[in-house]
Amino acid sequence: MGEKAVPSLRRRRVKRSCPSCGPEPGGEEKKGRGNPISFQLFPPELVEHIVSFLPVRDVVALGQTCHYFHEVCDAEGVWRRICRRLSPRLREQGSGVRPWKRAAILNYTKGLYFQAFGGRRRCLSKSVAPLLAHGYRRFLPTKDHVFILDYVGTLFFLKNALVSSTLGQIQWKRACRYVVLCRGAKDFASDPRCDTVYRKYLYVLATREQPGVVGTTGSRACDCVEVYLQSSGQRVFKMTFHHSMSFKQIVLVGQETQRALLLLTEEGKIYSLVVNETQLDQPRSYTVQLALRKVSRCLPHLRVACMASNQSSTLYITDQGGVYFEVHTPGVYRDLFGTLQAFDPLDQQMPLALSLPAKILFCALGYNHLGLVDEFGRIFMQGNNRYGQLGTGDKMDRGEPTQVPYLQCPIALWCGLNHSLVLSQGSDFSKELLGCGCGAGGRLPGWPKGSASFVKLHIKVPLCACSLCSTRECLYMLSSHDIEHNPSYRDLPASRVVGTPEPSLGAGAPQDPGGAARACEEYLSQIHSCPTLQDRMEKMKEIVGWMPLMAAQKDFFWEALDMLQRAAGGGGPGPPPPES
Repeated sequence: MGEKAVPSLRRRRVKRSCPSCGPEPGGEEKKGRGNPISFQLFPPELVEHIVSFLPVRDVVALGQTCHYFHEVCDAEGVWRRICRRLSPRLREQGSGVRPWKRAAILNYTKGLYFQAFGGRRRCLSKSVAPLLAHGYRRFLPTKDHVFILDYVGTLFFLKNALVSSTLGQIQWKRACRYVVLCRGAKDFASDPRCDTVYRKYLYVLATREQPGVVGTTGSRACDCVEVYLQSSGQRVFKMTFHHSMSFKQIVLVGQETQRALLLLTEEGKIYSLVVNETQLDQPRSYTVQLALRKVSRCLPHLRVACMASNQSSTLYITDQGGVYFEVHTPGVYRDLFGTLQAFDPLDQQMPLALSLPAKILFCALGYNHLGLVDEFGRIFMQGNNRYGQLGTGDKMDRGEPTQVPYLQCPIALWCGLNHSLVLSQGSDFSKELLGCGCGAGGRLPGWPKGSASFVKLHIKVPLCACSLCSTRECLYMLSSHDIEHNPSYRDLPASRVVGTPEPSLGAGAPQDPGGAARACEEYLSQIHSCPTLQDRMEKMKEIVGWMPLMAAQKDFFWEALDMLQRAAGGGGPGPPPPES
C-alpha cells in the first residue's frame, strides 16, 4: 500500500504545516493550484512509511526542518524500516535506548578505508563491506589480511587477493573478499609490535557454550581464548576458563617464546598466563596457569577500565582515570622516563603511577613513547622524541607527560614506532588527520621529511572516521558512528587554563586567555632564527599547523606559502595539495 500511495501523493499539492510553524504564508491567496493538504491529515503510519524510503542523510535533514517532521523522522518505526532496508539479514536491533536508530546509523556509516604508502596510485580506497556485519567496532591489520569485529560479536576475515580489473588486468587488491572467522567474540589481539610481519597468530576472546557436568542438564556459557593462523584462518589452539570468570579485553605482551596474555575481567581485575607461540601449531595439549597480575594483587582497590600494550610495556587506565605502567626492559624505561633510577629488573611487573592533572579517558602506546587524552580533551605526550614523534615542536625527550597545547579534543590517537597520528574534528564538523615524527616511507602523506609538530596530512578523511592504525605499508581508518558512545569532553575551568591572566579590577580591555600574543612572539622568533628564506617558509608551514585555525584556513595558508615558495625559485613544487 505504501509504495503505490507515493505516486498518488505526488500528483497533488501537499502543504507542510505544523503547530510550531503555523500555516503556509499566503496560502489562501494562491489560486488555480488546487486545495492544499496538510501532512497532519495523513495517518502517522503512512507518513513514517513514506519517510522510511528516503536516504539516511535526507531523513536527518528533513527532521531538522520543523517540530512535526522532527518527531516523524525520529520515530523508531522509521528507523526500523531503514535498518531492515540497509541490513536485510539483521535479525535483532541490538541494545540501547534507541536500538533501531542506533543499528541503522551503525550500518549506514560503517566502512574501512585505507591508503597505501607506496606505488603510483596514492588515494583513499574502501574495503569490501560484509553484508552480515552489524556496524564496525574494532579492526586489526595483520601480515596479510585485516580482521574486523562488529557490534554483535562476529569476527570477519577480510582477505587480500588477486582480482581482475575492468580492463582485464590482474591486480593485487587489499581487503576485497571476506569470510566469517567466528561468532561470539568479545575482543581479539595479535603481536603488539607495529610491524605486521610479526603478527602470525590472532588471539580471540570469545564466549562458547560448554556441555554441563555429569548429572546436570543444559549447558553453560564459558569464556575462552581461541588462537587462529592469520594467513588461513585455521584454529590451532583453544583454552577454556571456568564459567565463573568473565573477561572483556585481551592484550599481548612479550616475546614469542614467552608470550603473556593479559585478560581484563568485568570486575576490573587483571589475570595473565604465558604461552609459547612457537609450539602452538604442534598437535599437543598442555596446561597453562592463570594467575592474578601484580597490579591487581598489590592494588586490590583499583578497578581497571582498559589496557594497552606493546612488546615490552603495559598501560592500565582505571575507572577513576588514573594511569599505571609496567615496563619490562631497561631501554624502554629510559626512553619513557629519562632515567633508570626506579627500574627494578627483578620486579618488572611492579606498577608505576603516572602523575596527571586530570582524569584520563583513553591512550595510545607506541614502542618508546605514549599519548594520553584527559577529560578536558587535552593531549599529553611522553617518551622518546628523537624524530619529533611527541609533536612538541622540538626533538627533546620527555620523561613525564607533557601537554601539546595547540591540539585539543581528538577523536582518536595513535602512536607507532617513531611517529604519531591524531584524528580531529574541526568547528565545521569536517575531519582531518594530523601527524608528527618520522615521514620516511610516506607514513606522513605530504610531509616526506617529517615534522616535529603535528601537521595536517594530505589525505581525505571519511566523515564518520572514529579510529585509525598505521602499518609499514598502509594507513587504515575505520568509519562507524555510534549515537550512544560519543566522546564528551568537559570544559576546562578558567582557573586551570594555561596562560590565563588573573582578573584585575578596572581592566576594561579584553584579556588573552590562551596566551596567543606570547605564542605569536615565539613563532616570530623561530622564523627569524632560520638562516634561509626556504627554511623560513618551511617553518611557517609548521606554525600554520600549530595554530588553532579551521581546516579551510590552514589549506589556504599552505597553498599560499607553496605559491610564494615556488615564486622564490627554490624548494621545488612543495607537497601536493590534499586530495579532494
